[in-house]
Amino acid sequence: MSASGAGSRGVWRIIARREFVERGRDRGFAISTAITLLILVGIIVITSAVGGRTTYDLAVVGEGSRAVGEDVVAAAALLDIGVELHEVPDEQSARQALSDGAADAALVDAERIVVQSQPPAELVGLIQAASIRERSLAALTESGLTEAEVDEALNQQQLPVESVETVNARSRENATVAFVGVLALYGQLFAYGYWVAAGVVEEKASRVIEVLLATVRPSQLLRGKIFGIGLLGLGQLLLIGIVGLVTSMAVGRLEFPSGALATVGLVLFWFVLGFFFYATLFAVAGSIVTRQEDLQTTMTPLTLLIVASFFVGISATSNPSSTLATVASLLPFSSPLVMPTRIALGEATPWEVVLSIAISIGSTALLIPIATKVYSRALLQTGRVRIRQVLRQRG
Repeated sequence: MSASGAGSRGVWRIIARREFVERGRDRGFAISTAITLLILVGIIVITSAVGGRTTYDLAVVGEGSRAVGEDVVAAAALLDIGVELHEVPDEQSARQALSDGAADAALVDAERIVVQSQPPAELVGLIQAASIRERSLAALTESGLTEAEVDEALNQQQLPVESVETVNARSRENATVAFVGVLALYGQLFAYGYWVAAGVVEEKASRVIEVLLATVRPSQLLRGKIFGIGLLGLGQLLLIGIVGLVTSMAVGRLEFPSGALATVGLVLFWFVLGFFFYATLFAVAGSIVTRQEDLQTTMTPLTLLIVASFFVGISATSNPSSTLATVASLLPFSSPLVMPTRIALGEATPWEVVLSIAISIGSTALLIPIATKVYSRALLQTGRVRIRQVLRQRG
């Protein structure tokens, strides 16, 4: 394979294909992907199981309790609270149900509420309201009002509720998807950036780099390595997103996945921007050392940047309009972990999105020539190489 024979574009494509195939066949990659998917599915299923609406069990005893209980069920449904009625023959049976945990409260003869210890406030409030309504119904009927007049007196419309601020009905769902997206982006940027750096060090330590540079220019090698590993990371991230959406739909966590699909698209787009920015820096971090043991030291500044950006991204899921989140969403090293969240939650203005993209692309474009120069000059040098000295070299 020669640079002149295959052409500049063909050479880096061959390198990219090699990186993609070799890394994709790696057993560790398959295991990590499987573990990630299992954890994701487990989180969604568990969240669905414990995050549904509150459900109470109400035991009803004696005359009139059933009617009150049915009013409780109807009122609870309006508040997205589940109440299941259990008719029991006597108060002793009701107390036994409370003791066994089969009931949260018992209504005895429509006159008394019995609980085991701490009264469930929501359920007791509903019972009290339903009991008042039933007693009012009886009093109005005894006073001689007709059935129509009683219905008119009791069945009043609820007061309308107006919000000062427009609330997105899917804000909670979008925040959840954005949170998962931040977690996935953090893992992908760090893991695949490390792969780039570790691959460079491995080639230097085994002296394979000397053979490669006999036929390939350093810039072609760098470009192929970044594109190959980046494409693999993008594919894995897409797989994670698809599995997460399908699982969420299967367990009923997402009624309409359009918003979630848009968020997944945002995550993928910003992964591309963030990966090219960080992968270039990780390649430099790998090129200035010869041993894997020294790689952690050169990667430390990049690791701190990603970790700090990750925490800002997490905080943005609950406060996307804060000054910190706004500024971080514009900076090239933190925008991949912050801007998708702000967009998903409707807090990023169009000009902020465009500016963030422009800054990310511009920063990467300015960084690539400098990183390529350091990478090219440091590849064949042994021991720890100082970036400043490499940049001062001529040629």
